[in-house]
Amino acid sequence: MHHDIRKHASNITHAYSLEVSSKDIAALSAAAPRILTGSTIAIPYLPRENDDARLAAARAVRRLGFEPMPHLSARRIASLAGFELFVQRAAAEAGVERCFVIAGDPSIPMGPFTDSAALIDTGIFERAGMKVIGVGGHPEGHPVMSTAEQWEVLERKCHNIEMRGMTPLIVTQFAFDADIVLTWLEALRAHGINHPVRVGVPGPASIAVLARYAAVCGVGACASMWSKYGVSIGKLFGTAGPDLFVDRLAAGLTAAHGEVSLHFFPFGGIVQSAKWIEQYRARTDPGL
Repeated sequence: MHHDIRKHASNITHAYSLEVSSKDIAALSAAAPRILTGSTIAIPYLPRENDDARLAAARAVRRLGFEPMPHLSARRIASLAGFELFVQRAAAEAGVERCFVIAGDPSIPMGPFTDSAALIDTGIFERAGMKVIGVGGHPEGHPVMSTAEQWEVLERKCHNIEMRGMTPLIVTQFAFDADIVLTWLEALRAHGINHPVRVGVPGPASIAVLARYAAVCGVGACASMWSKYGVSIGKLFGTAGPDLFVDRLAAGLTAAHGEVSLHFFPFGGIVQSAKWIEQYRARTDPGL
C-alpha cells in the first residue's frame, strides 16, 4: 500500500463509530476489548422499543467506556414533553452529549414533529447540554428530496445546530461504491459545508445479508457496484468485507475532503466488524 494511502487509511480508522441496537448490547460487551475506548456507539431508534429500553442501552454503552449517540426519529416521537424527558434523562443517566436526528419512516407523524429540523428547533438539545448533533448524509441521493433541496436542507440544519452552540456531525448512509462517496464529499465541501463526516461502511457480512440490507435501505447494488466492492456478480455467496471500499476511499481522499472518518454498520455481527477494524488498522498503521 502506497505511503499516502496508508496515511489516509490510518487516519479514517483512527476514530470510528459503530451502529449497535439495544438488542445487541451483549454482543457489544463481548467485542468491547477490541473496540477503541471512547468510540462513538450509535443506538438506532427502533419502533418496537420504548424509551426505557433505549436509555438502558445508552447507560450500558457508557459503562463499557464508549460514547453513546442515541438516534431520535422525529415522526415516531409522540409529544414535546416526552422528547424533552428522554433527552434530559439521556444526559443525566448516561452522560449523553451527542444525538443523531432523523425524520423517520412513518408518512404521518405520531406527534408534533415532521422532520429532524423540528427537533433541533425546540432548543431542547442545547438546554440539556448536548455538544454534537448528527444529521444524515445521502451520497446516492435522498429518497424524496431533489439534489438542490437536499443540499439546502442539510446546510440549514448544520447552520441551526452551530447557531445553538453545538457541533454538527454528518453521518452518511452506507454505500458500495467509494467513488460515489468521494464525489459527494467534493460536492458537500463545494457547498461550503465543512463539518466532520462519518462515512457509512458495511462491516463484513454474507453477501446475501448485504444485499438484503441494501434493498431495505435503498442503497444501490448493481453489478458494477458489487464489482467495485470486490464481489463477482457470478459468486453471490460467501462473505465480503469492506477492504476494497475503504482502500479506494483512502486512496481518493485529500485535504480538500475535510475531516472524514468511518461509521460501521455491523451487519455480519459486532465482533466480526471489530476484528476487521483491528486487522485493517494493523495493516495500515505502521505505529501499531
